[in-house]
Amino acid sequence: MARSGKKYAEARNKVDPQKKYALGDALGLVIDNAFAKFDESVDVALRLGVDPRHADQMVRGSVVLPHGTGKTTRVLVFAKGEKEKEAREAGADHVGAEDLAEKIQGGWLEFDKVIATPDMMGTVGKLGKVLGPRGMMPNPKLGTVTFDVARAVADMKAGRVDFRVDKVGIVHCSVGKVSFGRDKILDNFKVLLEMIMKLKPSGSKGTYVKGVAVSSTMGPGVRIDPSEVSSVLK
Repeated sequence: MARSGKKYAEARNKVDPQKKYALGDALGLVIDNAFAKFDESVDVALRLGVDPRHADQMVRGSVVLPHGTGKTTRVLVFAKGEKEKEAREAGADHVGAEDLAEKIQGGWLEFDKVIATPDMMGTVGKLGKVLGPRGMMPNPKLGTVTFDVARAVADMKAGRVDFRVDKVGIVHCSVGKVSFGRDKILDNFKVLLEMIMKLKPSGSKGTYVKGVAVSSTMGPGVRIDPSEVSSVLK
């Protein structure tokens, strides 16, 4: 059995696993307990009252965080002609068509997000087995299949995050870095939560947000009182 390190154990001992903390207190604990030598991400897990096995209860979307994620996002765009030029001017890291598809099929994956114009989906569709499992496949519902490539690239660079409920009804998403401080992380969390609330499926009955927890990349999870959700949105 794997053993946790001394620093993790010390951080874990500062968190009561049975307690549900106020949001501000929880974020403070996460920030204070971060011990890694790098700037850890702050991650949120929301347990929703949905059954993802039913298509009408799938929660999936994207949102631009006001303070970004603290990460550099490498954006690849499949486009031709004027849209290729537009993508380059918007700051895309890689732009092309069949040439990029061949590189990806050959094992090249030096990018984080993929955008495609609708006319390129015939080419991009052949990459489904590579991009799909990595969550990179362009999707019109997420705004990554679009002719407005300039805006899509700008959003990605500004800190857009995509999220999707997993098979047990939990949404996992990063809302910044420890170095952001509590206020900026709270701003990001609020915007994410507002979007998730807007996406509540009509088939979801009863309590929608059943559980919330936050953690840093290396630190222990801190549970948040679900009643805090309504106060955050006010």
